[in-house]
Amino acid sequence: MAKVHEGGVRLRPAEVAIRVFVLSLGAIFVLMPVFWTILTSLKTGQQTLEIPPVWFFVPQWGNYAEVLRLVPFQNYALNTAVIVTGVVVGTLLSCSFSAYGFARLRAPGRNVIFGVLMATMMLPSTVTLVPTYIVFNKIGWLNTFLPLIVPAFFGSAFFIFMFRQFYLSLPRELEEAARIDGASYFRIWWSIFLPLSLPVIATVTVFTFVGTYNDFFGPLIYLTDESKWTISVALSTFGGSPRIGPQLHMLTAATMIAAAPSIIVFLLAQRYYVNGISVAGINK
Repeated sequence: MAKVHEGGVRLRPAEVAIRVFVLSLGAIFVLMPVFWTILTSLKTGQQTLEIPPVWFFVPQWGNYAEVLRLVPFQNYALNTAVIVTGVVVGTLLSCSFSAYGFARLRAPGRNVIFGVLMATMMLPSTVTLVPTYIVFNKIGWLNTFLPLIVPAFFGSAFFIFMFRQFYLSLPRELEEAARIDGASYFRIWWSIFLPLSLPVIATVTVFTFVGTYNDFFGPLIYLTDESKWTISVALSTFGGSPRIGPQLHMLTAATMIAAAPSIIVFLLAQRYYVNGISVAGINK
């Protein structure tokens, strides 16, 4: 039987079998919560309360339609889409533009400013929560989407770092040729650097999309009107309320519906996502 090669090391069939077995056990262990959520979403309310758990039952596919009937899920999805789109666009534009300046433009104290920017990553968000809330309250932005969207247009230290690392890997000849043709710095960034940044753009998009889509604390603090809730906040409705009551099967069904967009985005951008992380981590 042919032996498997890995990095020049010849592996015996028994070693391959052991690795596959261990990895399979690990995958099953990691996916168990997902399996439990899917099974619970297809049970009746009574079956979710039975001990020991019921493993063989008639799937209740109507639970998913019932979720959409109990709450205005489409309205929450629209609110979430508006916020997520604004945050993704703002993050990509601000972080890529700032990173271009740190990577290519020469200015006194550039490295010091970049160091201070990186130091902000060690500042917990809870420290700035109260003063930020006071500022948004003073300018009348509470119960609007603005406190959740506008800060994204001022950049994020982590994503600026990722863009900067990628820009450092691009050859300077491209920029020099554009400068000879009379292109401005803004034109170079927009027409040359951004089109070449697809791997990092996909990575930042996935990170930003998932983080914003799953954000619970921000919408909970700033959005007091139920009609402006996002999906993550609306899911708390199924945990127990006078209108619906605690229904675990409804909660898990709503969770599966809410998780679908994040899974789809990750699968679509998976190739660029992995490549973007590897590229952003190898340049100094």
